[in-house]
Amino acid sequence: MNWPVKVFLVDDSAFMRRLLTAMLEQDGKIKVIGYARNGSEALEKIPVLRPDVVTMDIEMPEVDGLETLSKLMGLHPVPVIMVSALTTEGAHATLKALELGALDFVAKPSNQAEMPLFAADLCSKVMAIAGVSLKPVGSSKKTARPAVARLEKHGYPGKAPVDLVAIGTSTGGPTALRTIISALPADFPAGILIAQHMPPGFTRPLAQRLNELSHLRVKEAEEGDLVRPGTALVAPAGWQTMLSGNCDRLEVRLTKEAPFPTLFKPSVDVLFLSAAETCGQNTLGVILTGMGSDGVRGMKGIKEKGGRTLAEAEVSCVVYGMPKAAVEAGVADWVYPLASMAHEIIKQVKN
Repeated sequence: MNWPVKVFLVDDSAFMRRLLTAMLEQDGKIKVIGYARNGSEALEKIPVLRPDVVTMDIEMPEVDGLETLSKLMGLHPVPVIMVSALTTEGAHATLKALELGALDFVAKPSNQAEMPLFAADLCSKVMAIAGVSLKPVGSSKKTARPAVARLEKHGYPGKAPVDLVAIGTSTGGPTALRTIISALPADFPAGILIAQHMPPGFTRPLAQRLNELSHLRVKEAEEGDLVRPGTALVAPAGWQTMLSGNCDRLEVRLTKEAPFPTLFKPSVDVLFLSAAETCGQNTLGVILTGMGSDGVRGMKGIKEKGGRTLAEAEVSCVVYGMPKAAVEAGVADWVYPLASMAHEIIKQVKN
């Protein structure tokens, strides 16, 4: 990857373009090389300027962000971050953009106090996806060889049945979750809990979309929800999701405070550690694509209680951060590419 990272802005607001430019160029690692005021301009300029990353607004005149993204991914695919409005309509449009090929999104700040966090989030995501190699939508893709990097030498780390599958993910997660959840059968014999790094307002539409695509029942988790076989609960953004009870009767507990310092709401570590405490050796922890190392502490907790752990292989990750941290920490029992993950989860649960 050559430095600085070259970014192209697609936004009809001159103020927003100036704001994004100032945020991105503040430390010299990122350079804004051009902009477009609508989708038509973007489709003309991007193939010529060849940016490393594109940021794209959704609502624009003439050709909006979704139509632009669809055409761009078919002709000149490039890593795209959507700049989304914090509205119900904006959340649904953002999820559609992720299905069309966008790799991540940032939510527009609603007030001045949120600006520093927005800037840090935007810059970290640009740096994370710069250099990701994409192919045109519809092009032929070679299927990754389903070889397994087996890190545990002595068979399954536990023989107890799996009653709870806990999944944690961040960047690239919505697409990975769609691949896995849609492949699980309606009679899946374990409950599922999902922690996806997202801002408030986005996890409910994510759950609704997964529910539309799945044989399972998928919903955003609420206080007091029971963890049941054949149901997947998505941890709500802005809250920490924990569990009470035991494997015979697990209930969701939502809290604003984590039992230890963490940047994330929901935190994968918080969910996984609670799963380990309540369900112990009957837990399967799964770490998918994402930035950072959230989930390592929780995976360790699951292993210490006799549970099992899986991590997504680098070959299929949008960002090989969270799974890499788990593998390097020695808390992943097996590593599989995304295409094999649903099959392996089913095998572990039914074993």
